[in-house]
Amino acid sequence: MNDNELMLSVKQGDQTAFRELYDRYYEYAVRVATIVLRNQSSLALDAVQEAFIRMYRSAASFETSQSFKPWFYTILLNECKRIAAKHGKLIAVGEEAMKAMETGGRDQHAFEQYEELYEELQRLEEHNRIPIILKYMHDLKDQEIADTLGENLNTIKSRIFKAKQKLRQRLQTSFGGGEG
Repeated sequence: MNDNELMLSVKQGDQTAFRELYDRYYEYAVRVATIVLRNQSSLALDAVQEAFIRMYRSAASFETSQSFKPWFYTILLNECKRIAAKHGKLIAVGEEAMKAMETGGRDQHAFEQYEELYEELQRLEEHNRIPIILKYMHDLKDQEIADTLGENLNTIKSRIFKAKQKLRQRLQTSFGGGEG
């Protein structure tokens, strides 16, 4: 069954379908929450658990014409923001969060090689940083990011473009490079 079919079953009260979605997305959701909550693993776990609870409770509002993944990540990101605000934590990407991703994601590169990149990524404003994370670390399409964040597609494209420009400029400066 695909995700949308499982959500249709969850809407009808199927606990097994909920468990299947939980098993499919738990580790991935933990990695996202860990990055967004700056490696506050206990807060990330809380956000993930709350997101799954809210997903279950909101199953009736899920439209099968939409894609599950962006819908779920909207819930997860909202939980991360709520928990961050409650605990006074800044939402950022931390070095340790990136190392945590190393063991579970598709990208098996040694993240230590990219330390400078992730430091600069942390310095981006949240409205630029989150779309970059969702696009390049979690393979969401621009439209899925827009849906997840409740923003216009052109706004997301602009934020990603500006974030990439800022990162490029800062990294060139850091490495003593000029234009090129």
